Amino acid sequence: MKRMILAAAAAMGVATPALAQDEVRLQLQWVTQAQFAGYYVALDQGFYDEEGLDVTILAGGPDIAPPQVLAGGGADVMLNWMPSALAARENGLPVVNIAQPFKSSGLMLTCWKDTGITGPQDFRGRTIGVWFFGNEYPFLSWMSQEGIPTEGGEDGVTVLKQGFNVDPLLQRQADCISTMTYNEYNQVLEAGVSPDELITFKYEDMGVATLEDGMYVLESNLEDPAFADKMVRFVRASMMGWKWAEENPLEAAMIVLDYDETGAQTEGHQIAMMEEIAKLTAGSNGALDPADFQRTVDTLLAGGSDPVITAVPEGAWTHAITDAALN
Repeated sequence: MKRMILAAAAAMGVATPALAQDEVRLQLQWVTQAQFAGYYVALDQGFYDEEGLDVTILAGGPDIAPPQVLAGGGADVMLNWMPSALAARENGLPVVNIAQPFKSSGLMLTCWKDTGITGPQDFRGRTIGVWFFGNEYPFLSWMSQEGIPTEGGEDGVTVLKQGFNVDPLLQRQADCISTMTYNEYNQVLEAGVSPDELITFKYEDMGVATLEDGMYVLESNLEDPAFADKMVRFVRASMMGWKWAEENPLEAAMIVLDYDETGAQTEGHQIAMMEEIAKLTAGSNGALDPADFQRTVDTLLAGGSDPVITAVPEGAWTHAITDAALN
């Protein structure tokens, strides 16, 4: 209707005032890449404009913790892995999941096969690269369930605080490193390593997968009807972007490259990433599946004497936004 009114006014030569758009600031978990293609597609294809939104996408980085940005008022909505978000909530930051575009986990450990590692039982005495800033929780929960200490020694694993690259594996500083199916694993292969030289352990396959890349806001903000309305429109447009990206992975990768101000991304890597990302968002319409939430909670609680969270979270997610956005 808005477009029809503006078009009619333009045809009649009538000047119309610009319609004010509601601002939304989205904090990413990492730098501009196809992991976030749905949001860049929604921006590029005008889906946000159609919802009356002026969206600013804030790139992340190694020193940016999305929960801290959200808590400090630097963003309206953040992308976060659920273990990090639930740990933040238990520690006093009342974040709420309003949408879950990612249905499956892309997290895995990638190890040198010549180390003799064939399963988790062989992790003892090894050095394993792990991301921090909230990304360590799935690994720590997994090791706790396996009964493997993470303080080093012959009976435990030595945790190497891994940067966002694959150098520790390539330089043999670690026996295994954290990788994503859509990113770092390909970086290892692009460095000249053959898949036959590696053994991988997908968290999904090991029964310890947790939800990734959900949309989170502060609980208090949802009490404001105007804010909630903005989030309904934001989620609706974002999911349009994600489904467009799934159906058009090549074009989506090119859009991401257009928004990469650093010029650090390459066409081949982003195309391969988008193809893998589409597998993780497939099957989700944006509404959080309560069974997936419970699976994540169960994994985080099953940490023996040192669980990631100590109680089942209450009020950590809502269907109110997706119900309104999708219906």
